[in-house]
Amino acid sequence: MFDTIRRDFNVVFERDPAATSGLEVLLTYAGFHAIFFHRIAHRLRSWRVPVIPRLIATFARWTTGIEIHPSARIGNGFFIDHGMGVVIGETSEIGNDVTLFQGVTLGGTGKERGKRHPTLGNHVVVGAGAKVLGAITIGDHVKIGANSVVLRSVPPHATVVGIPGRIIKAASDEAPEIQMDHINIPDPVAERLEAQEQMILDLRKRLEEIQGSGSDRRGDKRG
Repeated sequence: MFDTIRRDFNVVFERDPAATSGLEVLLTYAGFHAIFFHRIAHRLRSWRVPVIPRLIATFARWTTGIEIHPSARIGNGFFIDHGMGVVIGETSEIGNDVTLFQGVTLGGTGKERGKRHPTLGNHVVVGAGAKVLGAITIGDHVKIGANSVVLRSVPPHATVVGIPGRIIKAASDEAPEIQMDHINIPDPVAERLEAQEQMILDLRKRLEEIQGSGSDRRGDKRG
C-alpha cells in the first residue's frame, strides 16, 4: 500500500505544473489527501472492519470535498486535479494512471444491486464536471470532455463529448499524452453543422451557375 501511496504522491508533480514542493502537496492538495484516506479505508474494508472505513471516507469528504466509497477499486497513479465535488461510487473500478478533474461523478443510474458503477481502464482522462453513469466500461486511453454525460460503454482510444456523450474515434492507437486543456476537444455536432452549411453554400453556388447559364441561352435565342 505504501508503494501505491508513493506513486499517487509522485504523479502530482507529473500532471500538475502548479506543484512546486513535496511539503505543499502533503499539506494542501485535497486530491492527494482524498486518495490517501481512501487507500486506508479500502484496506480496512477488505479486512471486513465495520464502520471505521465509512467514518474515514466521511472525514475525507468533509475535509476535501471529494467523496470516494471505501469499496471503490482504484489503481496506481491516480490523480484528482482540484477535486471539489468529485464522487466515486461503491462499485466503481479505476485502472492505472487515471486523471479526474473537479466535479466528476462516477455514479449509478438507479437502485439496482450488484455492479452499478463504471469501470475505467488505464490512462483515462475525465474532464471537469463530466458524469459517467451506470455499469459501463470506459476503455484504455479514453478522453472524456468537460461536462459530458456518458451513459454507454466507450471503446479504447476514443474521445467522448456532449450530452449524451458521443464517441469520436481516435486516429491513432498510441497512448495519448494526458492533456489538461479540454477546450479544444472536437465537437461532432458543430463539425456536422459546418459540413451541412458548406454543402448548402456549394448547392447555392451551383444553382446560381445553372440559372446564369440558362439566362445566357435564352439571350442567345432572342438574338
